[in-house]
Amino acid sequence: MSPELQKAGGFSAIALAACYLIGFAMFIFVLDSSGYSGPSGSVAFAADHAFQLFLTTLVSYVLAGLFLVVLVLALNDRLKTHAPGAMQIATAVGIIWAAIVLVSGMLSILGADSVTRLAETDPERAATVWLAVGIVQNVLGGGTEFVGGVWITLVSLAGLRGRGLPRALNLFGVFIGLAGIVTIYPDFEPLNAVFGLSQIVWFVWVGVVMLSRKSRELMPSAA
Repeated sequence: MSPELQKAGGFSAIALAACYLIGFAMFIFVLDSSGYSGPSGSVAFAADHAFQLFLTTLVSYVLAGLFLVVLVLALNDRLKTHAPGAMQIATAVGIIWAAIVLVSGMLSILGADSVTRLAETDPERAATVWLAVGIVQNVLGGGTEFVGGVWITLVSLAGLRGRGLPRALNLFGVFIGLAGIVTIYPDFEPLNAVFGLSQIVWFVWVGVVMLSRKSRELMPSAA
């Protein structure tokens, strides 16, 4: 196990939690869309809050996606000894999830810029394009946490087979992972918020464990 990768993974986990908190805070306290209605209102909202939306998306999607890549690789390095097969699958799913987060964020950033420019000359067409961007982003990850739920569940089950992560953390991970998985069914979409908020706790917990010197010393070496 690489101590440097474990430290990087720990910092990335805590950074992910910070990215999520910033995103939640921005949408709750800053990006208030209550005064805008309909497709044209959504375009107007994007135009009026272009810089705030850019920063929020950059932090909560693009940066979060990059930190997620590091965490996925660090957890694979940590848990693969006791559950090599499960971690191979989990790592592949985790990288896919990170790619989805990154693509979703870049789609939102570039889509918002294109729509606001188009709205200056063709507001109706801009509203249609913005609706299409929203649908695609929703399909990628805004409407379901299925892929993220699968990754956390697999990592937690692998963790239960060894001593790489505390048992309580693994059980908590299984719970929130399953909550994310069931959001693929539309009636369970409200669980997106439960999954998102629980992830913050899970990321911080994982980060603290990975940064713990005692925890690293208990792990088997690469040899």
